[in-house]
Order: sequence, then structure tokens, then C-alpha cells
Amino acid sequence: MSWQPSALPSASSATARIRENASAAPGETAVVFVRDPASPGPESHERWSYERLDHEARKIAGRLQELCTPGDRVLLLYPESLQFAAAFVGCLYAGVVAVPSSLPGAYAHQRRRVDSIARSATVSVVLTSEAVAPSVLDWAAASDTAPACLVTDGPELTEAHADAWVMPDAITHDDLALLQFTSGSTSDPKGVMVTQGNLLHNSDGLSRAFGLDRTTRFGSWIPQYHDMGLLGILLPPLLLGGSCVLMSPTSFLKRPYWWLKVIDDYGITWSAGPNFAYELCARQITDEQLATLDLSRWRYAANGSEPIQASTLTAFSERFAPAGFRADAMLPCYGMAEATVFVSGTGPRELTVTRVDEAALEEHAFTPVDADRPGRPVVSCGAALDYDIAVVDPATLAALPAGRVGELWLRGPSVARGYWDRPEATAATFGARTAQGDGGYVRTGDLGTVHDGDLYVTGRIKELIILRGRNIYPQDIEHFMRAGHEDLVGLFGAAFLVPVTTDDGEVDEQLVVVHEVRGGVRSDALGPLAERIRADITRAFSVRPGAVALVRRGAVLRTTSGKIQRAAMREQFMAGGLSARHLATNDALARAVATATRSVPVPA
Repeated sequence: MSWQPSALPSASSATARIRENASAAPGETAVVFVRDPASPGPESHERWSYERLDHEARKIAGRLQELCTPGDRVLLLYPESLQFAAAFVGCLYAGVVAVPSSLPGAYAHQRRRVDSIARSATVSVVLTSEAVAPSVLDWAAASDTAPACLVTDGPELTEAHADAWVMPDAITHDDLALLQFTSGSTSDPKGVMVTQGNLLHNSDGLSRAFGLDRTTRFGSWIPQYHDMGLLGILLPPLLLGGSCVLMSPTSFLKRPYWWLKVIDDYGITWSAGPNFAYELCARQITDEQLATLDLSRWRYAANGSEPIQASTLTAFSERFAPAGFRADAMLPCYGMAEATVFVSGTGPRELTVTRVDEAALEEHAFTPVDADRPGRPVVSCGAALDYDIAVVDPATLAALPAGRVGELWLRGPSVARGYWDRPEATAATFGARTAQGDGGYVRTGDLGTVHDGDLYVTGRIKELIILRGRNIYPQDIEHFMRAGHEDLVGLFGAAFLVPVTTDDGEVDEQLVVVHEVRGGVRSDALGPLAERIRADITRAFSVRPGAVALVRRGAVLRTTSGKIQRAAMREQFMAGGLSARHLATNDALARAVATATRSVPVPA
């Protein structure tokens, strides 16, 4: 009889579970990194067995035990690679707290983010690889945190470090394993304190929700430092005793086809991406590329991390049905770093979409309508099996009855401990209590409801557009622009409100829409395009935008996970820092921007 792992929550720790899997099946494939998706040859990828991963992790852990004490924070700065996997597991083996981050990069805002993380976490050591060591060492030398750097695939690590490693004493479910910094879509990033128990319970919940086991092959292009990439792609198979296939996000963004090709070539059964990734594939993959794909083994196509559009899911399923993709494999999910990552999802099953009355939704009522009546389609994110969910009025904190939309509050074993060294933010978000006295919840900041046992997410509280008594979700406007204008397809937009002072001294908020436009659109065509967008939004939403800005590809600010940074876009617009190819604005908004720009202090 073949070896079968025990249930995840019964393991003493995530560390012990990975060691158990490495000992039980040392020759089995643990992780694969695809260097070149275009080539089918053996040089196109690197494969590590559990024995190799365990060995590399023990080398790192042995050195960390010389440099650190248990509980110290260690910053992980890697390109997509197997070295990241070794570093993360090495941190678990050493009993230190892993702090994954994006690379410092060449731009000031990228370095500021890494500076902020290193300073907030008070990191003792930085782990990196030879591939990016020069830039990381340059950043470290200029950083006021001045951490020590260790190149984990360099000559400093030897077999002696692997031999010297000792398993930390009595690691428990309560021990801190990870600081997962939030992506910062509406605020500065904060370090979510994820425990060993959180890792085990969350992976177990994910596995039970979809029927995953050690035969499931995980894989994706999502960055490894991101919570979905680390805790939804890399870690679950290592805890289950399965395998994972990784590729670079750059490869996907360069050619979306390569994501699906890797799924086919490596027999991946579980892969995930945000909504925009499925939209890109549905629109950009050619008929010739489609003819080369066999997606029949892809049983779990998870969609999460940003608002999910029903039209995208349908378009993807229909587009790739000739390649063997089954519609019941499309799995909308909901998750957040504060709950480790995975919160809800169900499948495989037919796509569940509920059409609701749009006017009622503006009044925070979730009212399903018949197919012959107009309505907004809202995608079900499945059941949240391991959580108590409260739908709460964010203003009064009163728990709301069925059929109402409010802030989603969660309670369960995957909810993290709080934010590192942020007691006020922790108090505001974790341990929330309803007006009725029911406590122990984490506040998500997301609006939604529970309908027929499934979780429905309608938007972010801080980004909800409240205009003339109406509640409009910005992602609806942004999706509407792309759906109606071919020159915007596959790109990103942001909708937000800007306060304007009228001639009589009253404050009036006006809608601003910004969207990237294809570089091939001629300059003389931008003005008419902006006017069509303004007219279409006015007809569809009964709100006339005060400004329409068309910007170059990449100009719409996003978080490391791809979420639109609408608050940052508003600040940029108000500061006059938006570099638009075309800007159509009314006089009131033009005056407001000019006034705000004049009030910005000039550096000495």
C-alpha cells in the first residue's frame, strides 16, 4: 500500500509535515521551475525532488541558526525560482519568521516598499540568490535598516550547514511562521502574522473544499511572494506530499498562451489567477495557439484576488472548450491575507451567478431577479466551510439579516493573529464585535452577503462610489469601459470621486475615470474616444464623468497582486501628476486640480 499523509490539522506543525513528506517520499517531485515555456526540452525546466528541496532548505536553515534566534524575521528577496521555495522552507526549518517581498527593483516606489517592509518587520537577515544579488546588495547598502545579506545559492552555504542543522524544539500551531505583507490597495502594507496552525488549517480547508490531495499537481505564474502564489500554489502541495510547477509572471504577461501551455505540458490540475488573467487569455490567444492545447486535465481553474466578472468566466470557458476545458472547472474564490489566504470556494461545479436588481443593490439589498428582467450578474465565490460569517453594517456594526449587503466579517481557525507591531490597526481589524455582542471576527473591508449558502462579494467599502445618494461599484464602471471599447480591452482602468468646491462654497463630488489605451490609437482619435466613453457611462450609470483621462499602458497604478490602487490614482490626479495622452475635464475639476497643485509645497 502506498504512503498516505495524515490529515493536515493533526500535524504538529507545517515544518514537521514537510519533513515527514520529505522522509516518506524523497524521490518524488516536489517543485519544478519552467525557465522557458516555449521549449519542451529538458533544459527548459529545473526539477527538485523532496530530497533535494529538503537538503537545500537544511543548508539555509543551518546557516540561519548560526545568525538568528528563533522568532527573528528574515526577508526573502528572490526572482521566481526554486531558490525561493528552499528559502521559505529553510525559514520554517530554522524556526525563524519568513518575510516574503517583491524585489527592490530600479524604481523609487519599489525600493520604498521594500524599505518599509524591512523596517516594519525589523528583519535580521536578507536571503537572496546570485541572479539578483548585485541589485539586492545595492539596495541593502543604501537602506537605513542595513540588514545582513545571505546569497543562498552561493559558496557561503556548504554541506556543513546542512549537517549542523537541528530541528527546532517543540514548534506548535501557535508559533509565528510568516509575515505576509498586504498588497496595500487602499492603505500602506501591513505584516499579517500567520502562524503554523494557520498554514495547516488553511491548506486543509482549501483541499477539502475542492477535493485536492497529493495527486493534485499545482502550478501558476503568480508571484511567489504574494499570498496566493505562496499559500495557494506553493505551500499546499508541500503539505499534502504533492508537486508544484512554477513559472515567471513575466512569461505570462509577455505571452498569456505560455500559462496554458505549461498547464498542458506539465499536466497541472490546479492553477489560479486573477480575473484579468482569464480575460487576457480569452482575448489574446489565437486560434492557431488554441489548436495546440489540451486543457482536459485542468480540473481546478481558481479565479480570485480581484473582482470577478461573470462575462470573463463565460468567455474563457467558451473560448477554450474546444481544447477540452470544462466549464465546471472554473472556480471563483474569495480570500485575503488576514485569513491566511483561502476563505471560500466550491467545486468542480457549474458556474453559479445570481442576477440581482441593480437599484436594490444601490440600497445594499441583494434581490435576485428573473432572467427576463434587467439585473446585474454577481458571481458566487462558493461556500466558506471553515468560517463563521457575519454580514454587518459597517457604520452601526449591527449584524444584518439575510438579503442585505454589508461588510463581511470572518471567524475561524485560519484567521491570522493580527498585524505585526501595529496594535491600533490590529485592534481595528481583528477581534471585531457586532452591536449585538457577537465577537472574535476579523473585518474584511469588503462588501457582500451570503445567499443560498454561498459568499457573494460586491466591492470594497473604501472604494465604493457614493454619488448623489447612489452606491456605485467602481469595478462595474471599469469593466463597462473595456467591454464597450476595443481600444481598452485587456488594459486597466480606475474610477474614483474627486471633491470640487462650487462657486457658492458647497462641496460637490465628481466622477473621474482613467483608463489605459492601446499605443496604436492615433492622437487625433483620443478626443472622440474620450467623448464616447463619457457618453456611454452617462447613459449606463446616469452619472456624467467630470473627467475622462486616457493614459499609456502601465500608467494605472496597481498593487503587487494586480489590484487597482484607486486611492493612489486619485491622489495622483489631484496633484496634477497624471501623465495622460488625452484629458477631457470640465472647468470645475480643472480648477480643483490647479488649486491642489499650487498648494503642494515645493521642496527646498
